[in-house]
Amino acid sequence: MRKIGTGIVAIAATTVLLAGCSGGSSPSESGNADGGSGGTLVVWTDANRAPAIEAAAKAFEEETGTKVELVQKNFEDIRNDFINQVPTGEGPDITVGAHDFLGSFVSAGVVDTIDLGDKAEQIEQVAVDAFTYDGQVYGFPYALETMALIQNTDLVGEEAPTSWDDMIARAQAAGAERPFVINTAGQKGDAYTMYGFQTSFGAPVFVQDASGSYTTEIGMGGPAGEAFASWLGAHGEAGSGEISTTIDYDTNNELFASGTAAYTVQGPWAIEALTADGVNVKVNPIPSAGGETAAPFVGVQGFYISSESSNKLLAQEFLTTYLATDDAQRALYEADPRLPAWKTLAAEVSSDPVVAGFLASAANGVPQPSLPEMGSVWELWGAAQAQIIKGGDAVTAWNTMVTDVEAAIG
Repeated sequence: MRKIGTGIVAIAATTVLLAGCSGGSSPSESGNADGGSGGTLVVWTDANRAPAIEAAAKAFEEETGTKVELVQKNFEDIRNDFINQVPTGEGPDITVGAHDFLGSFVSAGVVDTIDLGDKAEQIEQVAVDAFTYDGQVYGFPYALETMALIQNTDLVGEEAPTSWDDMIARAQAAGAERPFVINTAGQKGDAYTMYGFQTSFGAPVFVQDASGSYTTEIGMGGPAGEAFASWLGAHGEAGSGEISTTIDYDTNNELFASGTAAYTVQGPWAIEALTADGVNVKVNPIPSAGGETAAPFVGVQGFYISSESSNKLLAQEFLTTYLATDDAQRALYEADPRLPAWKTLAAEVSSDPVVAGFLASAANGVPQPSLPEMGSVWELWGAAQAQIIKGGDAVTAWNTMVTDVEAAIG
């Protein structure tokens, strides 16, 4: 993830945000609740996306008479600041944010639903699902990120392996020193990176309902979860050894970049490191280890509307009319190249085979749960995986973890 500079800076091309002005101000100051012209719409963004949003903001100002103030913030501060400031009337009308902010936003009552209308058809379904909570859509999604299989084409060619076993066999036939490496965050375990393999056994962390929303029902218990745990142990340090707690993020990337490993699972943020020494790569969907489709986590970026905004209709119009265009989406992509959720732009940038590979993997994926309960899951989940990889009793460790998670989330 790219680090953003510190401070809150009003974008020079827009009206400077003065202390006390906000999306929660009165209709006479900030437009009216019926969506009429005049007033001001306040948008929080980070440095990377600010220039792209400015273009849509200028068109919105010219056509509606409503000024748009872009307030530049550190991305890592947005979740807490939004939760703390919206109830006081000091928050914005709109903020950029990750979809996994959603659970805490809904719990705090600081975010409003949004009607995507026919624009939903232009957005990848996994992105809409990511911003769906209890059957309601709470944001305008625009970008994705996910994990995928990355292979050294000088060793194993470009053809995607059909399964885990096929992948290992191809690497061994090519004479690779290490057939496969994957980041386990050292001794902590990395359930996020491993999730594609886990879902291929039909063992999701939480069960999704028909609307795409996550329930709090644990989905990784029972025979499916036990089968994944047994597989993980069989390929861990006491088994065939492809998965090891000695591999952290940097070690993983170094082993692949040096040509030592034929395959890895990584995200688009790692491509520069993986190819730093000249290795040629192909990106493909993660192969199945358990017989079902490998569904990695998908992270989604988008825009939220404050529940306390006096300009909700104007905010929705800005998002679903002025940002929901090919030009606006292209500008966002060019400013901060993340996988587009906008289908026409995704098709356009898929001329880059690396982008195409990650988009193909995302098409198989599922949103990372935005439930507040996830905060009680990560550490227990990762620790169980690390214990299994190191040679612990796989089924016992897994079932203990599931019981502990169920107790932790109540």
